[in-house]
Amino acid sequence: MRYLETSRRVLVFSIAALVSLVAPQAPAEDDATREVRLFDGSGLAHFYTFLRDRGRDSDPKQVFTVTDGLLRISGEEWGCITTRESFENYHLVAEFKWGAKTWGERADRARDSGILVHSTGPDGAYSGIWMHSIECQIIEGGTGDVLVVGDGSEKFSATAPVAAEKQDTSYLYDPQGAPATINKGRINWWGRDPAWSDTKGFRGARDVEKSVGEWNRLECIVVGRTLSVILNGVLVNQCVDVEPRRGQIQIQSEGAEIFVRKITLTPLVTE
Repeated sequence: MRYLETSRRVLVFSIAALVSLVAPQAPAEDDATREVRLFDGSGLAHFYTFLRDRGRDSDPKQVFTVTDGLLRISGEEWGCITTRESFENYHLVAEFKWGAKTWGERADRARDSGILVHSTGPDGAYSGIWMHSIECQIIEGGTGDVLVVGDGSEKFSATAPVAAEKQDTSYLYDPQGAPATINKGRINWWGRDPAWSDTKGFRGARDVEKSVGEWNRLECIVVGRTLSVILNGVLVNQCVDVEPRRGQIQIQSEGAEIFVRKITLTPLVTE
């Protein structure tokens, strides 16, 4: 019963949140609000690659390849593709599915990746792999978590309404909760299973993410200081204040094979 009540509450809040995000948008007057196809199946012109211990645009093992209209990120080496431009105020849509292959230290662990928004500073500043950023997590059982991939300072933070009790050591998003701010770590999405374990194939009772091999649609809506994360049409997490508020976008290679068929970004013009 509590799950049904929570689901209804989140659904109502999702609709209200989307309305509030759409309402401030001014009518499009020029090309400034046209959709940008960051990946359209033909190549990675909008991105460069970065891999740990290799650096920029060095990918001898072909971690990142485009075939038959799909971007394959093998996960064999840790790194990312990074947009050449920085963005603010936008609606990002990515469609992904997991592959079968996992690698190395994560061979038997939950399939893992993520979209890092508001990425700033030098490549590899975080653990020699990623730019400092705010992560919209993609991981089995935890897709929709928000992580601060920062330097521990106030320059990188996320604030969201959270439940009164933590889930293990992390806050749990609750649209009716009190706000909490983190400068490192994560804010879990509202339905994350309390029994989550870092094991390959994990699925929680409330998971919104589809099964391995099926396509998922992940949306990140950035308006001013807010960040909303929508998975398969359900609002799973929302930060009311993030720092920084603009930056490049990275998509991770993190030990698991993942396929992407679409990445689009629509600029939002606020009043």
